[in-house]
Amino acid sequence: MTKDKKAELILLSITIIWGATFTIVKSSLDYISPLFFIAVRFIFASIILLIFFSKKIKEFNLSDLHHSSILGILLFLGFAAQTIGLQYTTASKSAFLTGMTVIFTPLFQFILGRKAPLIGNIIGVFVVSFGLYLLTSPKGSEFNFGDGLTISCAIVFALYIVYVDVATQENNPLRITFFQILINGLLSLIFALLFEKIVFNPNYNLIFSLLYLSLLATILTLFLQMKWQKETTPTKAAVIFTIEPVIATILAYLFLGENLGFVGIIGGGLILTGLIISEISDNIQFLNISLNIRRSNNFK
Repeated sequence: MTKDKKAELILLSITIIWGATFTIVKSSLDYISPLFFIAVRFIFASIILLIFFSKKIKEFNLSDLHHSSILGILLFLGFAAQTIGLQYTTASKSAFLTGMTVIFTPLFQFILGRKAPLIGNIIGVFVVSFGLYLLTSPKGSEFNFGDGLTISCAIVFALYIVYVDVATQENNPLRITFFQILINGLLSLIFALLFEKIVFNPNYNLIFSLLYLSLLATILTLFLQMKWQKETTPTKAAVIFTIEPVIATILAYLFLGENLGFVGIIGGGLILTGLIISEISDNIQFLNISLNIRRSNNFK
């Protein structure tokens, strides 16, 4: 297996873990306020990393801090918008709108002059985007405040995915993971104390949620993303991440009673089709043509 295919398989496994977070977070917001929830999740994750990897983390340099700070700020903005937005919209709709990251990522990749997307990647983006709409866009559901926040989250996460390609080229993935998690957690705590009426009613479900989100959906997934995403392109990574709403919608249907329907099933099939088109573009001549993007030094 080639290195890029291995990386893409690992990114797919990350996406499966992330897919469960929409249902988990949605069900947890009855017991904890959103910004404080993010703070607890990420500060706990940073403490765990520091306990087990303190020696490697202490060997950080200014480059690690510089890139981690940008990633941490982007993480905070994205998670804050997504988590607060989940108070006002459904888990499946949040998954759909977050999945719009796949639309914005090639745009930022183009603007910032990173690895050029292939024609097949762009076709995959269009197929996936239509599939996302069919999968999770609710009929007759009016656009609300939560939806607007979640679209903002998608824009920020697209920028995050592209910047990961910059930050991980020459920096240690463990230190990059730790500092961005810590910065996100501290920013969330500060904003929770300043602007939020903090709610915290611990129970077994909330504790399970925090453990899952901190250990698996934060430490493990972000470390793997920092280590492996650089082996593929940001656009390909974004297409792979669209499996997340498929998982999220299925779980929302099973555990929250949110409707999937026949059209939704077709949408899920289109997402998988778009993913396959993007994946095989390397091996099919007319799809294996990159957009002519002049590399720039932007965002370094």
